[in-house]
Amino acid sequence: MIGRLVLVVAVLTIGGPALAQDKSIVVASTTSTQDSGLFGHLLPRFKARTGIDAKVVALGTGQALDTGRRGDADVVFVHARSEEEKFVAGGFGVKRYPVMYNDLVLIGPRSDPGRVGKSKDIVEALRVLKARTLPFISRGDRSGTHLAELKLWKEAGIEPAAGKGGWYKSIGQGMGAALNTASAAEAYVLADRGTWLSFRNKGDLAILVQGDKRLFNQYGVILVNPVKHPHVKKAQGQQFIDWLISPEGQGAIAGYKIDGQPLFFPNADDPNA
Repeated sequence: MIGRLVLVVAVLTIGGPALAQDKSIVVASTTSTQDSGLFGHLLPRFKARTGIDAKVVALGTGQALDTGRRGDADVVFVHARSEEEKFVAGGFGVKRYPVMYNDLVLIGPRSDPGRVGKSKDIVEALRVLKARTLPFISRGDRSGTHLAELKLWKEAGIEPAAGKGGWYKSIGQGMGAALNTASAAEAYVLADRGTWLSFRNKGDLAILVQGDKRLFNQYGVILVNPVKHPHVKKAQGQQFIDWLISPEGQGAIAGYKIDGQPLFFPNADDPNA
């Protein structure tokens, strides 16, 4: 009896740190949620509520979804609905939940040499930039913003890759880096509003085109499928999702503001989002 008690104590002692360390999840998300400061606002509140430490790997949406496909994350939190739906349909995710939205904006030099700021038509603005070969910075990183940008170029009837090395520069980096490059080059760039509002190196840049319905930017969250990857922390990952879409989580998202301006708008209750 004493020997069994010693064994139990030994197992608990050895397993204690591992169990404590296990109360964490990996969230593969976008650079916009990280660069905007949203996670710095949300995660301490989530941990205070649940005791779970959410560790974020900030990547472009395409890379974040690839991370989930490999089973290197427990949850993906991204913004490219068609890609999210493919992720779930392919058996890599359990269910997609809408969380929040904001919008994309066309940023450019305040002097606006293309005079695109007089219009709310983002497609027409892109046509002007191409016609005048004005410098444009693309993230080029398969992020949700990059995919949205490519869709807009396609709608404009333009193949921007033909401009590489000239007016169109693809940098393969996140939103913050793209904005820094645009600031230094006095170039145009498509950005999510959240990162733009939190960006501190605006220089002579300003929002020039906004309000086009084609710039709507929806975010969704998905639990990586534990059937495909048994090591996924199903219970804790789902706790994170449940908190994000709960009144408390949605309120925390709505409460994140910079200079009085909200960066994201919660909409978990919209079944069509």
